[in-house]
Amino acid sequence: MAIRRAESRDTEAILTIYNVAVVETTVTFDLVPRSHEEQIDWINDHSGSYPAVVAVDGADTVVGFGSLSAYRDRPAYTTTVEDSVYVEESVRGQKIGSLILDELIRLGVDHGFHSVIARIVGGHEASIALHRAHGFELVGTEREVGRKFNKWLDIVLMQRIL
Repeated sequence: MAIRRAESRDTEAILTIYNVAVVETTVTFDLVPRSHEEQIDWINDHSGSYPAVVAVDGADTVVGFGSLSAYRDRPAYTTTVEDSVYVEESVRGQKIGSLILDELIRLGVDHGFHSVIARIVGGHEASIALHRAHGFELVGTEREVGRKFNKWLDIVLMQRIL
């Protein structure tokens, strides 16, 4: 397994992994699958200070991805980022998410960020455990801030100072 920066050639693979999460899970609060053009824009937006990475197997097939994104728009937040990690369902449990998060943390340090926030849907114990294993601490819960599949959803906030 290798981790590398996301490139335009990864568009369809990332799109497939992400859109499955959109239509089948609550791990993203998006309600409508991304289009091909939106995914290209996302990759372009994550080619600089806010990087995106992919996990690829020996055949260079993308099996997961992750990114750092701006936490908030206001200038005082520029040293804080939010992470996202997605792994293709058939390969979960193989530490791929851990490899992706390791790389995102390394890139966060390299890019001079100070803090990483994880916003995780309540009850997603695998993601909470992943972040805890990488030094993130629980800092709060936002109650019933999202609604998907006719359910109110909490967000668990975790943070790591870099």
